Amino acid sequence: MENLFVNGREYKIIKLLGHGKGGYSYLAEKSRTLVVLKQIHHEPCDYYQFGNKIEAEQRDYGRLSAARIKIPKMLDIDLQNERIVKDYIEGNTIFELVKNDAMKGEYLAQVRKMAEKAENAGINIDYFPTNFVVHKNPENGEEELFYIDYECNDYMEKWNFENWGIKYWSKTKEFLEYLGKFC
Repeated sequence: MENLFVNGREYKIIKLLGHGKGGYSYLAEKSRTLVVLKQIHHEPCDYYQFGNKIEAEQRDYGRLSAARIKIPKMLDIDLQNERIVKDYIEGNTIFELVKNDAMKGEYLAQVRKMAEKAENAGINIDYFPTNFVVHKNPENGEEELFYIDYECNDYMEKWNFENWGIKYWSKTKEFLEYLGKFC
């Protein structure tokens, strides 16, 4: 893959990390520092309606920060080219942990605290397990859960963690169906 520019600064693309309904996320490098570079796409999504995606990412970053949800820091945003650069949070996704039977109860406790903060702020986050990374803090060795997406929506009870998200945080019927369809 060719290198990408964000506000005139060049980033070396290392690999694709993921493809979501809003964009492609790449592991990238600049000055020996790993970052995530997200390129917004405009591919159709039959179950979700978008407005201006890059402006939504910028707005949602502010809402998540205000709610004190653990997210990667936004390092740069290029509105014209629809690209975002954010901290790279190293670790396994909850999806990988569930798939490999390595899920721990402490991760559920952490996401429930996030869900409480989100609800108190009047928002829902996307609780799908690919959006969460467990990072081992090098300073204290603790495993910290990060929400690595910036998507959030106004709070609706049917989309909160206990009513929707939890269905994918263990090897439930829904998780296994998703695994069979897409993995």
